[in-house]
Amino acid sequence: MSEKFKQLREQIDQLDDELLKLANRRASLAQQIGNLKEDGVILRPEREAQVLLRLQQQNTGPLSNAAVVRLFTEIISQCRAMEAPLTIAFLGPEGTFTEAAALKRFGGAIQEQPCSTIDEVFRAVTSGTVHYGVVPVENSSEGAVGRTLDLLVNTTLQICGEVILPIHQCLLGQQSELSAINSVYSHPQSFGQCQGWLNTHLPHAARIPVASNAEAARLASENPHSAAIAGIQAAALFGLQVLVENIEDDANNTTRFLVLGNQQVTPSGNDKTSLVMSTANRPGAVHDLLVPLAKHGVSMTKLESRPARSSLWEYVFFMDVEGHQDDAKVAAALAELRKVAAFVKVLGSYPVAI
Repeated sequence: MSEKFKQLREQIDQLDDELLKLANRRASLAQQIGNLKEDGVILRPEREAQVLLRLQQQNTGPLSNAAVVRLFTEIISQCRAMEAPLTIAFLGPEGTFTEAAALKRFGGAIQEQPCSTIDEVFRAVTSGTVHYGVVPVENSSEGAVGRTLDLLVNTTLQICGEVILPIHQCLLGQQSELSAINSVYSHPQSFGQCQGWLNTHLPHAARIPVASNAEAARLASENPHSAAIAGIQAAALFGLQVLVENIEDDANNTTRFLVLGNQQVTPSGNDKTSLVMSTANRPGAVHDLLVPLAKHGVSMTKLESRPARSSLWEYVFFMDVEGHQDDAKVAAALAELRKVAAFVKVLGSYPVAI
């Protein structure tokens, strides 16, 4: 070992010692802030978003901004847990992409509560048995998750954040030869994301839809002539081989998740507002919903219709706009929107996903 090599290692050791001291100092300050809080709210999404955005702006490398966000998300998570660990419900079981989204947002210092359905996640957060819930809301290739949208219409919960997660599907199984596989388990959305690959490589295998990709992996672990479409994290959980990676038809396949809670999030400076509305069935009604946005310079990033569960052949419209509902121009647009729409509900204002 050269002298230069030894010197570099010694410098790394010294920096590690400094980092340890600084991390503990940060944790101590976080504890003091927790002791001063009077409202008992542990998580401030707008504050955490501001911290991560500021660190990215100050980052000069060689660490990427994505690496900086991952690193400091975990530091924040560990410091937050010293005040009180958050309990997070998510669409489970363990090994799902929704669990991965929850860990991406909150870090590893959380208490996980996997739920078997999206409805259970909503109920857990509404009842107060957990602090927050994470549910999928839309996929870039397969579209909206209808059940999440339906539940948002009537819930008292607020959207407190969003998570954008690249989705890389893998074929998991016990057989090394694809010709030995006669059935494939997966969630219906994952089948949709991988149908081109399946048509080419496993055209004769039966496709069996199940409630989650983790459940698919569990079933594949019990049937040696089957396979599962799931994330790579499910392979280790269920003792399966990763037969083929990245079998999604769209290389940019991405899913958006929502963070649900019982609090309204204050402005962070880089926010999004989600709302749902309905209008009378008359010519120009949808156009009238858009006029207030254009008038006040509010940019719409999403508009999607969904059948109303209250009446046949009637629809509600889900909309995302840039800005916080407390911003002057967004507030003005919402005030006018309420005059022309039959029903308007703000689902939440929250920081844009980093």
